[in-house]
Amino acid sequence: MLNRLFKARPAKLAGEALYPLVVAQARTPGLYADLGAPDTREGRFELYSLHVYLILERLKAQGEQASETAQALFDTYLSALDNTLREMGVGDTSISKRMRKLGEAFYGRIALYETGLAALPDTGPLEAMLARTVYAGMDPGQAPQLAAYLLAQRTALAGQPLEAFYAGEIHWAKP
Repeated sequence: MLNRLFKARPAKLAGEALYPLVVAQARTPGLYADLGAPDTREGRFELYSLHVYLILERLKAQGEQASETAQALFDTYLSALDNTLREMGVGDTSISKRMRKLGEAFYGRIALYETGLAALPDTGPLEAMLARTVYAGMDPGQAPQLAAYLLAQRTALAGQPLEAFYAGEIHWAKP
């Protein structure tokens, strides 16, 4: 049991180290300026979720250490959402309801990403999903470019060894 607890700690540290890399990539100015993602709370949530999903997908079904690292990344993501809500002044009594809604939205995005990616090489479903989520209420004309960006990032992550993720390192494709 002690060995299992010792192994989980590096996975936790790796997941925690990956989250700032996700945030930095999701805040890349070109996603907003060039690809037209809205620089709003909702737009940032969509882009953070997209990047978290890409890493979770890369770690999926890659063994126990990958699973633990993915869980640590997800837990860190949820903690950051919780902290953000508190900083925005959301009261303690409302936090759980808001967090439940954000969790449901994230799990909904996962299902949509998986459906869109399952349709490849047809990018239409992925582009339509991005139009409905990232570009909700806006001109979705940049959705094909964001889909191409997503696929380039997915390919870049797939080419990296799992050990890099366990070390808390990832290299994103150049936008």
